[in-house]
Amino acid sequence: MSQPLSNTSKLCVHTITTKPWPIETAIDRFAAHGVKGMTVWRDALNGRDIAATGQRMRDAGLSVVSLCRGGFFPAATVAGRQAAIDDNRRAIDEAAALGAPLIVLVCGAVPGQPLDVSRAQIREGIEAVLPQAAAAGVRLAVEPLHPMYADSRSAINTMQQANDICDAINSPLVGVAVDVYHLWWDPQLQAEIERCGEAGRIFAFHICDWRTPTEDLLNDRGLMGEGCIPIRQIRGWVEGAGFDGFNEVEIFSNRLWAGDQEAFLGRIVEAYLQKS
Repeated sequence: MSQPLSNTSKLCVHTITTKPWPIETAIDRFAAHGVKGMTVWRDALNGRDIAATGQRMRDAGLSVVSLCRGGFFPAATVAGRQAAIDDNRRAIDEAAALGAPLIVLVCGAVPGQPLDVSRAQIREGIEAVLPQAAAAGVRLAVEPLHPMYADSRSAINTMQQANDICDAINSPLVGVAVDVYHLWWDPQLQAEIERCGEAGRIFAFHICDWRTPTEDLLNDRGLMGEGCIPIRQIRGWVEGAGFDGFNEVEIFSNRLWAGDQEAFLGRIVEAYLQKS
């Protein structure tokens, strides 16, 4: 198991975590609290000069860790799949303008469509945008999602499936985002993290906690220490597999969004140091 974190040098917070704040406020307040990295959700960039926003982040001392999110490749029609590819190409352009070296892919699924068909469409979609990603110098991280999202959000639900699709695509630009919320339950998690590390494809590590009872399948994640995920143990596996990047706090929570975001950010830093 990893040792407790002694400082915030690897602390990244997603803009979605403090959703009520515009990105300009988030940049200023993250920096003031000692946060060192930011993953930007695309909606936070609406109406902004993307390049100027990226420069504002760097000027504040924040690393631009990644852009979230691309993906959602599967569709029931050829036109739908092409629209998804076009949107991912726009995401690559946005990441390049922002200065983000990575895009996190929530890969998508179609209710009622066989999962193996959706997985094939995910592979085809990633391969279609790879040349543009390579030209832009942007990597792509497949994020496996908890099986409760297999209907419409992602047909990639385990680290094994993420590793398998990366093996099939076989590009150094395609790796995996390890999110404890989605993967903590998997009995093969340690072995698949080691497999991922051997291939050098752990591109991101996301943390939060699983509350009991969970009141909303999407928007009831917990602050680290509020739930049952062995976060420090999983971090130990990820670090043991060679990952040396940011620990990214990604929390969707109607409960926490409804409160004072400044106080919440202070709690994030405290929980990061004590419970992560």
